[in-house]
Amino acid sequence: FTLPRNAHSVIIIGSIDSSGIIKKLSEEKKINTADMQGKWESFCFQTISNPLPGINNALVIVGSDKRGTAYGVFELSRKMGVSPWYWWADVPVKKKKEIYLKSGIYNYSSPSVKYRGIFINDEAPAFSGWTKEKFGGVNHLVYEKVFELMLRMKANYLWPAMWGNAFNDDDTLNPVLANKYGIVMGTTHHEPMLRAQQEWKRYGKGQWNYDSNEMVLKDFWKKGIEKMDSHESIVSIGMRGDGDMPMTVGSNISLLERIVHDQRKIIEDVTQKPASATPQLWALYKEVQDYYDKGMRVPDDVTLLLCDDNWGNIRKLPKLTDKPRAGGYGIYYHFDYVGDPRNYKWLNTNSIPRVWEQMNLAYQYGADRIWIVNVGDIKPMELPIQFFLDYAWDTKKWNADNIGTYARKWAGEIFGPGFATDIGELVTDYTKYNSRRKPELLSWDTYSLVNFSEAENVVKDYDLLAEKAERIYQKIPGNYKNAYYQLVLYPIKACANLNNLYVATGKNRLYASQGRASANDFADSVKKYFDEDARLASYYNTVLSDGKWNHMMDQTHIGYTYWQQPAKNAIPETEYISLPDSALMAMAIDGSNSWWPHETTAAVLPELNSLLRQSSYIELYNRGTKSFEYTVKAPVPWIKIKGQNKKIEKQQRLSIQVDWNNAPMGIHKIPVTITGALGRTLTFFVLVNNYGLPKRNQLKGFVETNGYISMEAGHYSRVVNQKPIIWEMIPGIGRTGSGMTVSPVTANSQTPDGSSPRLEYNMLVFDTGRA
Repeated sequence: FTLPRNAHSVIIIGSIDSSGIIKKLSEEKKINTADMQGKWESFCFQTISNPLPGINNALVIVGSDKRGTAYGVFELSRKMGVSPWYWWADVPVKKKKEIYLKSGIYNYSSPSVKYRGIFINDEAPAFSGWTKEKFGGVNHLVYEKVFELMLRMKANYLWPAMWGNAFNDDDTLNPVLANKYGIVMGTTHHEPMLRAQQEWKRYGKGQWNYDSNEMVLKDFWKKGIEKMDSHESIVSIGMRGDGDMPMTVGSNISLLERIVHDQRKIIEDVTQKPASATPQLWALYKEVQDYYDKGMRVPDDVTLLLCDDNWGNIRKLPKLTDKPRAGGYGIYYHFDYVGDPRNYKWLNTNSIPRVWEQMNLAYQYGADRIWIVNVGDIKPMELPIQFFLDYAWDTKKWNADNIGTYARKWAGEIFGPGFATDIGELVTDYTKYNSRRKPELLSWDTYSLVNFSEAENVVKDYDLLAEKAERIYQKIPGNYKNAYYQLVLYPIKACANLNNLYVATGKNRLYASQGRASANDFADSVKKYFDEDARLASYYNTVLSDGKWNHMMDQTHIGYTYWQQPAKNAIPETEYISLPDSALMAMAIDGSNSWWPHETTAAVLPELNSLLRQSSYIELYNRGTKSFEYTVKAPVPWIKIKGQNKKIEKQQRLSIQVDWNNAPMGIHKIPVTITGALGRTLTFFVLVNNYGLPKRNQLKGFVETNGYISMEAGHYSRVVNQKPIIWEMIPGIGRTGSGMTVSPVTANSQTPDGSSPRLEYNMLVFDTGRA
């Protein structure tokens, strides 16, 4: 330890297991490290006076091990205003003339989850294209940036990029650098014994089949353990088919158990230690869970890595009555996926409350040894990555009561308190909207164009979000605009644009089938939105941050025909129609794809009732090129027609409302007549139900109408808790509102009785029958 000259105050950094100066200060009772002895990745800050001759004051950052020490340094950096994303998302470093630390001891205990990591996967074309241009490939120069990011977020475990890449084989400095940074390395669920799939393609001989090629596979796997050397690793064991596929038909449990036995023998032979001395995992991914459910078992020291269904729903958790395992349990989770029914790789679709709900479930059931998440290209998953790792570090910090504030906190850290609330709401809402239907799974008929104004409401939600995001972009300081564009503005505008594209496609197809003059306008709109998608991506790739992120938005996302991504974005098919050089009046109504006068049955609007007091609509449109005038006449004054223009070029929506103060009691079917050019008429019927009693202001609960009842989970009429079981609201977890859960999630099954914990919802129903 060399003292700086004339240093009155210094920062001393070291770990208790390897730093001489830390040991000296501890022996002299100047710092207290007793609580850290033998701890995993813990650290503390301590301020002390006269630590050494010539030094008046010192801030000591001490870790229980090398990662704990690194986390301490980066925690101080984060508190000083350096975002973990300062390089990966161009977040400006906050400038301060002075930094103050109140005297005392600040302890940070060991993490909630022992191994916390990310899996760079599905990395072509974005991550692979970007790394090739900027670094010459996925090499140690890239991983140096990845490792620093991980340490800044207190991660310690990595499954490296594996599409065409082999971490240990591509660059000999990769494993050296991982060891230097203290990153624990592993390979994926289908790459056993630290050998990448690409290594088998390069060096393997014969089939990937243990029955027919046992000796070759043993030798191949042995080299993986030899390369591990003394570097910290978690060895994946077991075997799946080549290329992330199921094993061959007829594979049996006894064969798989023999494979595991032989792999552990290799580990012992190479390391000259018991197999249990080397951390191992067995991933119960896809069909492998079936083997476990049918009775296959691995030694107790192996971590059982449980998995989600690739869509964020954890498939299996330990039974609370199971005996503890020495190897414990872990979770493999997905923010990105390639497979049926379609890939989702382009943008973040992961709602933070949803991720919290699932990972809280996992932790409470004892899955706390390994958490690893498939993050695709890293960008643009910045928000869920940071939450996943923050939560893995300290699960006590986030719960149902405060999870709704996480995005605001994240936004405040990056963009400052003045923008925290607005930006927090933006990223919360856009991930909620995206989680309704992931962008790659959208199509022209995803949302209904005629029922409940569903498609229009979806587009409206996105458009309002994009407008708000754009307003903030204009206000935010110039040095934050690059970070804001990639973290907030681009994903919101791109998703708003994409939903507009598909709804416009749907309207073009529907309107073309109805012969509407406006059908061609929507075909033009589809082209406009398709071009805008390319423009937004081009700005991200080539202009943003002077092209630093070129290729990161190369991921195709428009034009899926099956599960795999299209080779290039393909504009949806639209239809242009020819129109007669005349005026032809036609009508469409709320809740129907039909049109009149083509349809022979009566045009009847959905019921309007006195309890909900909703409105309905018709659309009057032109099937020709010449405009026409029209009049609308209702036989009773309490039917109100809003939005009449008297003249139509292409189409006009008319709102149908009821004056409930004057509408008579009972059910009424009121004909409304539209008269157009040449005296042609169209008639539609307004179905009105004035219940009388109960009065609207006496109503409690939800009302059946048109055969359905719709309720938000959080809008219960009464909650019954029975300690220790209580009901908790999870804000923002639903498609539109919030969700409800029981706490603790480990509560025993209940036999319903009069005092059972429950939620009650008051309903008013008019139809009988089975529920």
